[in-house]
Amino acid sequence: MPDWIPLLVSGALFAALLMAATWWLAVRIRNAGIVDIAWAASFAPLALLYATSGSGAPVRRLAVAAMVVAWSLRLALYLYVRVMGHHPQEDARYVDLRRRWAPTADRRFFWFFQAQGLAAAAFSLPFAIAASDARPAFGALEWAGMAVWAVGLTGEALADWQLARFKRNPANAGRICQAGLWNHSRHPNYFFEWLVWCGYALFALASPWGWLALACPAAMLYLLLRVTGIPALEASAVARRGDAYRQYQRTTSAFVPWVKRS
Repeated sequence: MPDWIPLLVSGALFAALLMAATWWLAVRIRNAGIVDIAWAASFAPLALLYATSGSGAPVRRLAVAAMVVAWSLRLALYLYVRVMGHHPQEDARYVDLRRRWAPTADRRFFWFFQAQGLAAAAFSLPFAIAASDARPAFGALEWAGMAVWAVGLTGEALADWQLARFKRNPANAGRICQAGLWNHSRHPNYFFEWLVWCGYALFALASPWGWLALACPAAMLYLLLRVTGIPALEASAVARRGDAYRQYQRTTSAFVPWVKRS
């Protein structure tokens, strides 16, 4: 049995416990939106668990943990500010689920939270694989993975900062953010988030069984483009902004930052 399989199993158990505790808190504060914070934050302890329990070279385990903790805590803090800044108002996505799942919403949210924990454990596969690699030195793929990760983390942080700064200005109320990266992509934060996962997969690709890690950026891309990311946000934006957002759609790339269309 590959050494990373027991790591992944222990990670799944940890994620299940974390999401059970998050669900308990969400029921008491009546805000299911905290699951987004918990999902992002869960990767930091998962990476630390793999770094301390893995059989790989210490320098590789340390590198993986450092990359994941930096990304995970930054994103979790950003989401905490966003979610709790609107509390007790709940995100529209969860208001809709609560309405559709009534009168058993709390029970169904428990399994929804558990699904988020399972997803976090599955997406931690690159960390478990890399943390089990005993080779003492980094190869070209690992250096490339760290470079791609750094670009992704920087771009995502910059996009989040530009959007937050835009929203803080009262003069921008009701307007569409087209500042900085948002002038070249309607969802630059999603693009750079995906790039972070490409970096993790590249890093793990150098290790035995590393090809399995390629499933993570592929799955993330599918989720962002087709399921929980861009489709829902675009529909909501068109409903709220109307023709102004349709014009933004006509002139601006949906995902990859690119030159503005006339």
